[in-house]
Amino acid sequence: MRHTITDDLVQTRQEWTETYRELAEHPGRTALRRRLLHLSRVLAGERLTPAAEAELRLRARQSERRP
Repeated sequence: MRHTITDDLVQTRQEWTETYRELAEHPGRTALRRRLLHLSRVLAGERLTPAAEAELRLRARQSERRP
């Protein structure tokens, strides 16, 4: 089954990565932990195949590099 990677899903993955980095810099911040858990649940709810997850990570990284 092929999963469509939407722009919203790419944005969610970018937010997840940004929140993860912020939490690494500021451990113990409850708001960041809650945000990361929320974003993780959203991404997990998509039930992506491993190939689709890899595509999502790649597209999120590519979008971050664009001006």
